[in-house]
Amino acid sequence: MNTVSTKEIERKRVIKNVFFQSFVVFFAVIATTPVFLILFQLIRKGIKQVNFDFFTKVAPDSMDAMMASSGGGVIPGGILNGIGGTLLMVVGSSLIAIPLGLLIGIYLYENGKNRYANIVRDVSDILQGAPSIVLGVISYIWVVKNITHGFSALAGSAALAIMMLPLIIRSTEETFKMIPVSIKEAGIALGVPYHKIILKVLMPTGLSGILTGILLAVSRVIGETAPLMMTALGNPSLSFNINKPVDAVPLLIWQFYNDPNMVDLIWSSSLFLVTLVLVLNLISKRIISKRK
Repeated sequence: MNTVSTKEIERKRVIKNVFFQSFVVFFAVIATTPVFLILFQLIRKGIKQVNFDFFTKVAPDSMDAMMASSGGGVIPGGILNGIGGTLLMVVGSSLIAIPLGLLIGIYLYENGKNRYANIVRDVSDILQGAPSIVLGVISYIWVVKNITHGFSALAGSAALAIMMLPLIIRSTEETFKMIPVSIKEAGIALGVPYHKIILKVLMPTGLSGILTGILLAVSRVIGETAPLMMTALGNPSLSFNINKPVDAVPLLIWQFYNDPNMVDLIWSSSLFLVTLVLVLNLISKRIISKRK
């Protein structure tokens, strides 16, 4: 009787296991299907415009696009001005956000239960959840009107830096928390100055986690449109002057959307942007897997 009941229990467990596995797989397929459909549409409609000119020429005017579209050909021009502006502002925002984010993250790690540290942590969490258009308006009021006195790449970099800060701050703090305290104590026991323990011991030990946070922050802001509309504005030509308006790939997508002759470039630009974000996320995943 015991043998029979044991086999019956085991059979019921197998049935339940198969049922719940099928249940999870079913809803996983439902959740991921829209993503694959979007990627399929992007590749199918966007690959037509991806050529050498797409990366080496600036966006065409509406007349040239209309002539090419009416003949069923490829729209001349590309998104070079958007790529250049995006890279310029991402580099600029990284130069602002990375050092500041690392310093604040180290401060939060060293003063975990301090009152001011808790306030900074709460502000960082609120900032991470704030809508991007709100941060764009704040950047417009603070930077465009009072510092740069006009739209510019510098103003766009400041807006993106504000968005990057929370991710870098929290990733730095959490990475340092994962480092065994004994490593820091060993440095103190050897008489190493505390700033050298941070720079020479903790930072190299947690480098992979810090890099992951930085890459995730960059991948978050690289596709933002709303803050750049309020700060960088856009530029039909390629420009690397941080004091002048510049374009960005998300801004170009918005401009193409408002022109019925540029529809093909919308798909190609979106494909480029999604691919770039995907690559950054894959790199961050690779770094995380190496940490494990």
